[in-house]
Amino acid sequence: MPAVPGSLLEPVWEQFVALLPERPAVVPTHPLGCHRRRIPDRVVFEHVVAALVHGSGYERLATPGCSDRTIRRRVRDWAEAGLAQTLHALVVEQDDRMIGLDLDDVAVDGCITKAPCGGEKAGRSPVDRGKRGLKRSTLTDGTGVPLHVVAAGANRHDALLLVPTLAGLEALGPRPAGITAHLDRGDDGAGTRVLLERLAITGVIARKGVPAPLQIGKRWVVERTQAWMNGYGKLRRCTERRRAVVDCSLFLAAAFVVTRCLIQRARTCYRWVTRPTTRRLLPGLLPVALNHSITCVVRVERRLLGNGIPLSPTRPVRMGCQVSAPADPRDSPCPAQSVAASEERERNVSTASDGRGSAK
Repeated sequence: MPAVPGSLLEPVWEQFVALLPERPAVVPTHPLGCHRRRIPDRVVFEHVVAALVHGSGYERLATPGCSDRTIRRRVRDWAEAGLAQTLHALVVEQDDRMIGLDLDDVAVDGCITKAPCGGEKAGRSPVDRGKRGLKRSTLTDGTGVPLHVVAAGANRHDALLLVPTLAGLEALGPRPAGITAHLDRGDDGAGTRVLLERLAITGVIARKGVPAPLQIGKRWVVERTQAWMNGYGKLRRCTERRRAVVDCSLFLAAAFVVTRCLIQRARTCYRWVTRPTTRRLLPGLLPVALNHSITCVVRVERRLLGNGIPLSPTRPVRMGCQVSAPADPRDSPCPAQSVAASEERERNVSTASDGRGSAK
């Protein structure tokens, strides 16, 4: 049973493998000229994803072809290189190009999880009898796509994490004017208002003493995103101790969340050969679809064509596969036209054969 559907694993892996440096299968500097062959990165990546989803230790997921030490060593190398952060940034960029990010309304919220092994980022949890824990501050757009994630000790105040969390907007390029940030009541304070004024962001902050359901507003999307990320066992109960490895796990999970949101929303905006008809992602369904070229785009904006307003063609986008620019739907015949054309060809062939018979 795969840890994640193939529709999520394949596109993420295709983008991740493009970031990996090329390494020889055998170490060329070995004194005897021979050595055990390097474990393929795809095998290690599947073990890492299984550990991320289930939250199990590497020694429990190790197989005869991939030991737990190999997994730890490869994860440490990937974390120090910042590959997970780069992967998340690329996936967010593809989402912005294909669907578009809703930056008019952003939301920030924190979530406290367990860290029983401690580590460089763990702190005393105020909600778990002082045990070790992590606080995850997440920034999302108006639809719940995670744009940035910051991890700190569970005893860090939400207001102190607001500065590095909102810094994730800088990586998206020039900010649009009129951004509204929806914050929790833990961020209510003079320092938060000064920060938002300096960044030219309008703040909608929940008031202290008012029940949350009565003033949730547009902040519910970040609560849903936190629930999505808590579906990964490595985030619910983080056993990693290194700072870089903790961040690697967070951004890798965020990349999977963004990819799932992209596929779900592209299902209603694009049309391809094996486009899923339900919101459920079936294993092995989307990889075949993503390897085909998108031949027809059915965006809502195409209704402007009826009014004679030309639309610029959509740029080709590559996300773990080669996707060509969409063609005009009128260029491809419908099934009825194809059947009629085939019947006409058969009549022509039969008429030609009858003519040759009568000539003889």
